[in-house]
Amino acid sequence: MLIDRFRQGDQSAFEQMVSRYWDRIYAMVNQLLRNPQDAEEVTQDAFIRAHRGLVNFRGESAFSTWLYQIATNLARNRYWYWWRRRRDQTISFDQPMGSENETTLAEVFPAELETPEDATVTQEFVDRVAECMDKLSPKHREILVLRNIKNLSYEEIAEILAISVGTVKSRIARARESLRDKMGDEFK
Repeated sequence: MLIDRFRQGDQSAFEQMVSRYWDRIYAMVNQLLRNPQDAEEVTQDAFIRAHRGLVNFRGESAFSTWLYQIATNLARNRYWYWWRRRRDQTISFDQPMGSENETTLAEVFPAELETPEDATVTQEFVDRVAECMDKLSPKHREILVLRNIKNLSYEEIAEILAISVGTVKSRIARARESLRDKMGDEFK
């Protein structure tokens, strides 16, 4: 097992863990933060913390669940830091997605098979969902990302967030209700 090999001093075992889980952790963090640079930093930080803490890992949950929990906590901290400082800024769909990527957000949503009218309605809906997700409380936004975007099970979410499965279910229900309320009558 990789954890045992790491504990016995085999650094390549940890490198294998990073290779195995990097993309999944990055994707989850990027969905939470919606910023590739921040997601990259948080993912790196999660692996650094996992490396430091692996000697004390008790194995009460799967390594991946433990790693998701570390990354989720770091993303929460980064989100709050970002929100407090940038809450009044907006993002243009015409700006490049990153400093090394000239693709704009508008180009990410192709409309090859849709009529222009369909594309407009679809884009309005996507924009409205994103706008309303940003208005949710951090707990509600986080749980919807884990369930609906990451497709994690109730049990996995419970372990990551260190809450009961019943709490996961009720929080998802409340988050969905809150999202519906924020979406308005035309989207119900």
